[in-house]
Amino acid sequence: MGKVYYITKNVGLGLLVLAATALVTIIALSIAYNKEKAKNRGKPGHGASYSTSMPTTLTTPFIPKEPWDYYRLPSSLLPVSYNVTLWPQLEPNADGLFVFTGHSVVVFKCVKETDLIIIHSNKLNLTTIYGHHAKLSSLGRANVPTIQKSWFVVKTEYLVLQLHSRLTVGTSYALYTDFQGELADDLQGFYRSEYYEDGVKKVIATSQMQATYARKAFPCFDEPAMKAVFNVTIIHSTATVALSNSKEIAVIFVDSVPVRVTTFGPTERMSTYLLAFIVCDFVKIESIKNNNLLVRIWARRKAISDNQGDYALNVTGPILQFFERYYNASYPLSKSDQIALPDFNSGAMENWGLVTYRETALLYDPIFSSIANKERVATVISHELAHMWFGNLVTLKWWNDLWLNEGFASYVEYLGADYAEPSWNIKDLIILYDVHKVFAVDALASSHPLSRLEEEVNDPAQISEMFNAISYNKGAAVLRMLSDFLTEAVTINVLCLGGCTCITLLLSSVCCQAVEKTPGLHIPHTVHNIMNRWTLQMGYPVVTIDTRTGRVTQKHFLLDPDSVVDRPSQFNYEWFVPIKWMKSGKEQQPYWLLQKTDFNSKMKLSGGGWVLANTNVSGYFRVNYDPDNWDRLLSLLNMSIKFIHLVCFAKHVKDFYPLCRAKIINTTLALRTTKYLAKERDYIPWESALRNLDYYILMFDRTEVYGALQAFLKKQIQPLFEHFKSITVNWTKVPTGHTDQYNQINAIGIACNVGVESCRELIKSWYRKWMENPNRNPIHPNLKSTVYCTAIAFGSVEEWDFAWRMFKNATLASEASRLRGAMACTKVPWLLNRYLEYTLDRTKIRKQDAISTIQYIARNVVGMPLAWNFVRARWDYIFQQYGKGSFSFTNLVNGITKRFSTELELQELKKFQEENRHVGFGSATLAMEQAIEKTTANIKWVKENKANVLNWFTEETPM
Repeated sequence: MGKVYYITKNVGLGLLVLAATALVTIIALSIAYNKEKAKNRGKPGHGASYSTSMPTTLTTPFIPKEPWDYYRLPSSLLPVSYNVTLWPQLEPNADGLFVFTGHSVVVFKCVKETDLIIIHSNKLNLTTIYGHHAKLSSLGRANVPTIQKSWFVVKTEYLVLQLHSRLTVGTSYALYTDFQGELADDLQGFYRSEYYEDGVKKVIATSQMQATYARKAFPCFDEPAMKAVFNVTIIHSTATVALSNSKEIAVIFVDSVPVRVTTFGPTERMSTYLLAFIVCDFVKIESIKNNNLLVRIWARRKAISDNQGDYALNVTGPILQFFERYYNASYPLSKSDQIALPDFNSGAMENWGLVTYRETALLYDPIFSSIANKERVATVISHELAHMWFGNLVTLKWWNDLWLNEGFASYVEYLGADYAEPSWNIKDLIILYDVHKVFAVDALASSHPLSRLEEEVNDPAQISEMFNAISYNKGAAVLRMLSDFLTEAVTINVLCLGGCTCITLLLSSVCCQAVEKTPGLHIPHTVHNIMNRWTLQMGYPVVTIDTRTGRVTQKHFLLDPDSVVDRPSQFNYEWFVPIKWMKSGKEQQPYWLLQKTDFNSKMKLSGGGWVLANTNVSGYFRVNYDPDNWDRLLSLLNMSIKFIHLVCFAKHVKDFYPLCRAKIINTTLALRTTKYLAKERDYIPWESALRNLDYYILMFDRTEVYGALQAFLKKQIQPLFEHFKSITVNWTKVPTGHTDQYNQINAIGIACNVGVESCRELIKSWYRKWMENPNRNPIHPNLKSTVYCTAIAFGSVEEWDFAWRMFKNATLASEASRLRGAMACTKVPWLLNRYLEYTLDRTKIRKQDAISTIQYIARNVVGMPLAWNFVRARWDYIFQQYGKGSFSFTNLVNGITKRFSTELELQELKKFQEENRHVGFGSATLAMEQAIEKTTANIKWVKENKANVLNWFTEETPM
């Protein structure tokens, strides 16, 4: 903490003219803002950018013509530094509004002659100064052009200043603005979060600037390449603490006003989206790490007193230590603050020096949290801290290359978490959580490359749309593949060559020259040429190996082989494919497939033996074989031969089902892989198989196929259920292995769902005991989600209402999250409809949780049509409240349409799209197109495979 001064009124006014002036200015602004807000209440378009002089906004059709018509800033001005002073009001004003007031000075340099100043400003009320919305001055001797006029452009979110003459190239100028904004509860920019503690309502002012919301907090050049130094001052109540990216350097108490003025040191040069400021009454725990680094965890008082921040504090040190070694560079700041917020739209945000989290992503209760909660905390912290170097220190030029930031962090989060928790063996889980997750999306004709053209990503909705599975999960998978064929050490040297200066040149010929000179490294082309095929074209190949001839081919894999790919590729959808493989249990020399068709004599089999490709699952591609080799591999699995690595098995099981959906192999061959499961006890094979069977459940749980499918699963899961009953001594102990604990959850969850009666009775008894004594929950934290969901699904309104009471009283965020998901499991339609109505009532369901709660309800076979009707009826409101820039809005469309597989549903979906074009779909625009594509493919697949699937399950489970 910086120095703290207590001063009298006279001394304060004498020494701190700037701070005192700020107070007076801000108070005056508050009065002006309230009057203006009252005048504009109820007017169409209220909430857009405006000023106290009510400038005229553009009303003509948007045709990019003038510089302010384009979403990208002109390149004529470059910011150098900002001085930002803000005063958030944590009490509503006379009109019931929460507001913040402030002023800002941005110093910028003119690099190209211009008579325009174009700067982002959105939903800010700027006070006019001499008739204009800003004041311009020069830091040099050059003449300062006077402002001719100023106005706002609502669509592109600009404040535009037209000057009487041109700015001088090479001269630095300062632009001063006074402003006010609403401290809304919209989870964007500078916003308001609320919570209750001991029955008392508390209000927090916090921020989320990524991707385009810094402009809601103060006028700024709000693009990632427009880096600057930020000097922040926060005026706030003496009962609160203020936090920002840098350490406090002064805290001033002025006795004439019950506020303190907290000034923070200058930040490193950084992007606007990484700026953060928070005012709250939270408390902290802290420690001093190597190199005198201050690490602090901030949260609600109750959370800290319950030791919910201890694990985050303990794991942060090892993770930072790992990344310092990994990057070969010290942590670049003097402090690392991490804070758990009650209301936060994303999982976490890597603000440099002040990382913000949802409570579920940072807080872990050693008594009441599950192993999954613990893993989430470790991996999310690892992800965010990875950004402190890769993403913050060195940053993408524009959002079309977001995968460089998020893909890299999504990959190395496993490495950092593995270092902190080596017994978990968490690195293997990237296959399930990232690679397989994105395979389904990237197999659509409507997918997109990792690196999109800049002109494809312009407006805020398009930018938000980039925060998707391609950027995160495919980015992680492709970088993992790069690390595998280059080795980890060489890869990080490429990425961080010259002190991490290559992120914007990643995989370019210049940046990668060092790789080709690495002793012992043999690759068939430059890294630049290899990786361009993975980053500049969408999708991935399916590699088919014919062991009868040695013929190896590749083809662009599409879930619907009849779909039309409209996006051209300069590489004609061919890849340079690195293939690690084994032959009859022995690792072979890695092989590169460099064209559509090749022959590898070593892959040709004569007599016995078998071939297994992509053995460590590092390659981002699917594998297919000739029928004979498939039969041999399946025989090995059914004989329980364990020299096939578990991850390899999971990968190949995962390939079967998409290959079947793409008509590359038949349905029967895919389903045969599940027969082995009755003998399997390990998590990764089971989890991989269940994720595949989930598609069958979604397609058939409303048809006659589901009864036979349930009977088959019951036969397969019963041995696993009995296994865990035995090793846990009748459910009284916890399995010791990390993934064994996960597989116990699978065993109980599936067994109850498919009708294992002893499982259902067990669940009911646990839940009933809890209902009888709410202060003593007998259910182990690992099993709570499954137990809650099952008990509510097979219970009545009594079980649901009990869960609701426990949800409203929960003080642990992860417990509230479990209950919120479980209440969506009920089969009672009126309860589900009531729950849907709750999602739009912020006194019942937090705004951050509304979208995911609707998704949970849609996941329920009873709830899906209810959620679909609910969303269609309220689309306009939902879109305005949640859809314009929310990263999670895509998940709403995906979640509701996941089960769609009939012509009626397809027609409803198309009608919904057409009827709401005038409203829009925002960041879910691509998701709507993909939902139609997936529904079309589902209809075809069900029509072609339903009879065969029913016959197979019926034959495997004779009555």
